[in-house]
This record gives sequence, C-alpha cells and structure tokens, in this order.
Amino acid sequence: MKKSLKLPQKLMLLGSGELGKEFVIAAQRLGNYIIAVDRYANAPAMQVADCSEVISMLSANDLEAVVSKHQPDFIIPEIEAIRTEKLQEFEERGITVIPTAAATNYTMNRDRIRELAHQELGVRTAKYGYAVSLEELISVSEKIGFPNVVKPVMSSSGKGQSVVNDKTEVEKAWNYAIDNSRGDSQKVIVEEFINFEIEITLLTIKQWNAETIFCPPIGHRQERGDYQESWQPANISDDKILASQAIAKKVTDALGGAGIFGVEFFITKDEVIFSELSPRPHDTGMVTLISQNLNEFELHLRAILGLPIPNIQQLGYAASAVILADKKSDAITFTGVAQALTETDVDIRLFGKPTAHPYRRMGVALAKGKDENSAREKASKAASKIKLN
Repeated sequence: MKKSLKLPQKLMLLGSGELGKEFVIAAQRLGNYIIAVDRYANAPAMQVADCSEVISMLSANDLEAVVSKHQPDFIIPEIEAIRTEKLQEFEERGITVIPTAAATNYTMNRDRIRELAHQELGVRTAKYGYAVSLEELISVSEKIGFPNVVKPVMSSSGKGQSVVNDKTEVEKAWNYAIDNSRGDSQKVIVEEFINFEIEITLLTIKQWNAETIFCPPIGHRQERGDYQESWQPANISDDKILASQAIAKKVTDALGGAGIFGVEFFITKDEVIFSELSPRPHDTGMVTLISQNLNEFELHLRAILGLPIPNIQQLGYAASAVILADKKSDAITFTGVAQALTETDVDIRLFGKPTAHPYRRMGVALAKGKDENSAREKASKAASKIKLN
C-alpha cells in the first residue's frame, strides 16, 4: 500500500514505444524525471524523456547496470521481452515495480495469465493448449478443433498471431508464431476460435489507496492479430459491462499492485469471455487521447503515484484508426497530414519511429463524431490520407 508521494519522482520506463511516449508526456507534465530504455536508439519515448539508455532487456547484466546507474524510484515495463526475474530483485531492494514484479512475470507470458484466470480463478476463457514443436502443435490443434488461433506465448501488438482453418495451415502458423515471438520463448498457445459479436478492451485502473475503477469499454477490430481501429464507448449491454468489470477486478486483484490494465474480452450473444491482459496502457486505448477527460496514460501515472482520480468523463463518441507503413524505410517522412486535419474533431499522432517496414504502426488518427459510425468513419478517412513518403 503506497501513500501519495512528493513530486518529482524518478521513473524508469522499460520499453519506449508510442505508448511509452504518451506516458512520458503525461509524467513530464507533473515534473517527473524519466529514463527511457529500449533495445534501439531514438525510440519514440526517448525523444521526450530526460535521458535514455539502449540495452538488451533480456540481459540481467544490462538491467542491473542501468538500474544501478540511475537508481529509479519506479520501474515501469512497457513491453513483454524483459528478464522478469530480475525485476523481483529490484523490488526486494525497495524499488517499486509496476504493477508488481510478480504481476509482470505473470502477464509477460500468455500461458501464465491464462492459467491464473482459468485454473486458479475459475474465469471463462477460450479452450486452449500449448505446443513447443510443430508436431505437438498439430496434435493440440486437432484436439481443440478447427478453426483455431495460434499465437506466441510472448509477443506484442498481435505479432505472430494467425487463424488456422485446417490442418494444412498449421505449419505456416507455427513458423509465423516462432518468427515473431519476443524473448527466447519457443512456445505457442492454441486457442479455440470464438465467434464473438465484438471484442473489447476494458481499461481497469487499480489504485494503491482507493477502489478499482474502469473506463467505458472500448471496441476494437484486428487484422493480422494487430489492432486496426478502436472506438469508445463500445455498444454492449449494461449487464455485460458489469460482468466484464467483475472479471477484470477479480484478475487484477489477484495480480496486485497499481496502474492501468488493458483487459480484453470476447463478447458473444450469451457470454463474456476473458481473452488477455496487459499490465500497462493498451494500444486500443489510444482512443482515450480524444475520448476522455483523463487519457489512459494520465490514469496510469496517477494510479502509480497514488494521485487522486476524482472522475473519468467520457467526451462523446470517439474512434482511433492506425496509420501503417507500406514499405521499408529508414528515412521517414509523411504526406497528407494537412489533408487529414481539414475535418473537424480530428487529431493525428505520428510516433516518430526511426524506421519503417510493412504494417508497422507509425501513427494514429483520432476523431470524435455524433455517433459510433461517424467517429469511426472520420478516423479511418483521416488515417487513409497519410502516407509514408
């Protein structure tokens, strides 16, 4: 249990992508000192942090060196590929790991969080199994049935995920999952294919000294396992919102700590089914940059520092749409930004990534509308106008 802290605090961000960049901006506005760490130089969050370090976060020695050098008050993971057992050591030395070292270890791997939810907490999930070889994947896939979904147990932004329609597609799915796995894992998870009506993210804010609170549910659409657009509020019934909140609280209570959790659910005609959980701001939650009085990054910061969150106000129908690269490049420029911004209630975030490759997320368009459809249409239209030059 943390008390509200004096500011500024020294925050170390492990992973410095676009989500980290927005978090750094929120932290800087309250005068904090941020060290942005990633595996490559000039990552988005490094561009706005007080200082930066380039290390391998899978190296215990590298993590030890950078923490010993900077002596942060908080360590805040933003990615999955971290030597999580080292975080336990830092926590034992008195450094606060967000949400906790144990929770980070659970949630960095899909197998652990799925087993916690299903086996220990009795939460409804899709049927699932694991495989560490192609032969085992074929066997598990046949047991679960087709179609199914194959993913690496450790990845980010849906990388390595594919839908497998029959046995002839299993080998391709295996190769794709392993090629896109983060860290040193050679393990995949196979899931029952859920015929859902909508997939949602429930941003769940766990606080040190106050009750768990929730943002309005966010609907989202994926391609290639990665989010393409999101919108808020998602159109689901009050009883399903309450059911998803109850599950999200049950799982995050088991994990402990404080901060924002992106809890994903499949919503079917009759059920609310737990899908995944991220112990940090969620990519689909970028819509909150335009949809709420406090965005997900500000909420994460306040929860971490023990600052009050008096209310979360929805500002009407809003949507986000991703801006993707269509080519490989290390000289990034864009066209179409002015055209995209001609529409009212539209905003753009370009992330500042130093390199591009096909389907890499380079930015996001944000829009408000009179209803869900108009907000989504405006965001998608704006995103389509911006091209990597």
